[in-house]
Amino acid sequence: MAIAKKASPIPSASPATNGQGAAPPELGKAVELAAYRQMLLIRRFEEKAGQMYGMGLIGGFCHLYIGQEAVVVGMQMTLKEGDQIITGYRDHGHMLSCGMDPKGVMAELTGRRGGYSKGKGGSMHMFSVEKGFFGGHGIVGAQVSLGTGLAFANHYRGNDNVSLTYFGDGAANQGQVYESFNMAALWKLPVVYLIENNRYAMGTSVNRASAQTDFSKRGLSFNIPGDQVDGMDVRAVKAAGDKAVEWCRSGKGPYILEMMTYRYRGHSMSDPAKYRTREEVEKVRTERDPIEQVRARVIANKWASEDELKKVDAEVRAIVNEAAEFSTNDPEPDVSELYTDIVR
Repeated sequence: MAIAKKASPIPSASPATNGQGAAPPELGKAVELAAYRQMLLIRRFEEKAGQMYGMGLIGGFCHLYIGQEAVVVGMQMTLKEGDQIITGYRDHGHMLSCGMDPKGVMAELTGRRGGYSKGKGGSMHMFSVEKGFFGGHGIVGAQVSLGTGLAFANHYRGNDNVSLTYFGDGAANQGQVYESFNMAALWKLPVVYLIENNRYAMGTSVNRASAQTDFSKRGLSFNIPGDQVDGMDVRAVKAAGDKAVEWCRSGKGPYILEMMTYRYRGHSMSDPAKYRTREEVEKVRTERDPIEQVRARVIANKWASEDELKKVDAEVRAIVNEAAEFSTNDPEPDVSELYTDIVR
């Protein structure tokens, strides 16, 4: 049966607010420019990864983060040394936002020795304890239990570190998510559950798969507070993130943030995304693109000129090209690596 392709309104908090009816606080010149650069790095990296996948240089699965950059960049601004990040398989943006080397990330995508998992994990399975990144995970929803475990470790050790646990609108319907909610609320664990609602899960609209489409309310039966946030505005993300992270640090338990966002590409590189119209995607790109919003504010406030922003783009492209060059010339892992890093 053919899936209807009629476009429907993008569910979101108001683009001008933080989800609470108030305009998000301004970030200022330095922070906006840093956010612009970081989001642009993610965008250009993912565009390059898509090109390399099409050339056969990246194998297996590859899920791009294009369109959702404001979520990870805004949340990263709320963290301190020792906090942890864990997510699912759409994970390259999370890695880059926490400071992982683009060369190491791209080398892992191409299966090379210099990759973060020595070329054995690929797109969905990279880790960096040094950067507080505890992995992308290929099993839908699996990271939610693990992220709750990270929060339990913080609680047990008596520190004030917070676990940011990312998952999508599709994973939000998994049973283990609610088991985690119950445990986190019961023991007041310091975990922010970040539901990246990009509207389509693997390809099915949330309206067809979820009885409760306001995911910020999913924790109500466990007394977990939640907010809906405009995930396309880095200012709104940071404001909501500051509130949620402080809630957790102060010992009040978990918090849910539903980030209303949108991915421009298919679920993975093998997805033609025929379940939505080109007009729908173009409307979001034109009206709500997270990078263009920052760019417009920077220009309007005269914090940088067009030429200066073009220079930033050139610098970012050079970093990404260097990563691509490294990832195609770095040696593949030796066959003996098949037997290392294995728990027996």
